[in-house]
Amino acid sequence: MHELMGPRELPTVLLIDDDLVSREVTATLLTLSGYTLFTAESGESALGKIGVKGCHPAVVLMDAQMPGVSGSELIAELRARTKAPVILISGSDAPDEQKRAADGFLLKPFDAAALGKLLEGQEAAGGVVSDGTKRVDENGDPVLSAETLEQLRSLMPEESIRQVYAAVIADLEKRMAEMELAIARGNLGTVRRIGHAIKGGCGMAGALQAARLGAKLEAIPDDPSDNHLDNSARLLNDLRSATRNLERILSSELPF
Repeated sequence: MHELMGPRELPTVLLIDDDLVSREVTATLLTLSGYTLFTAESGESALGKIGVKGCHPAVVLMDAQMPGVSGSELIAELRARTKAPVILISGSDAPDEQKRAADGFLLKPFDAAALGKLLEGQEAAGGVVSDGTKRVDENGDPVLSAETLEQLRSLMPEESIRQVYAAVIADLEKRMAEMELAIARGNLGTVRRIGHAIKGGCGMAGALQAARLGAKLEAIPDDPSDNHLDNSARLLNDLRSATRNLERILSSELPF
């Protein structure tokens, strides 16, 4: 294992995450906390950036589940190019093989404090799931974490927060269209992967209702029986409602 940075240093960070929302929220937390940041949306892209245009990371943050070069293979490739410690981030528990190969692990969603502790070499037990006040729908189901919203308000102006949540909504719309097509084709493996991405990205943004539905979609067995397809279709409809609920609450919380 490599040594992590001392507690007073703000290392240059290379963030590798294929999920747009997770990448944008994590990047926001890092840059507004004073870190120098490079981002990549794939393992291949990250490997091509190291050593180019000033990209000399002191720490690498990488999502544990990505298409292409990922997991233990990506960690090995990173080790060949940089001495920087590699920290896994994921919306689900990472395989033991990957955790043994990496220098740390952080479960999404996490906040700036948990991320900062891990980057500074302190213990971080895992992700931070807010138990604070929540914005709810008409049935009392939590839709948006007020604690996450307040953390963002402490870091950036409201116009920037609107842009973050606009990206969340746009990403949800895109993924729901992909999911509808996957269900029509009986491809529940794709549904599970989309659910995983929604769980992680929306969890990071405090979109609690959508993140919870993403977790349910991720848990659907990869078996295209009528029962599982019907359940996926019901969850997709619930996700559409959750997206509208999130838009409604955001229009109240962040009016133009």
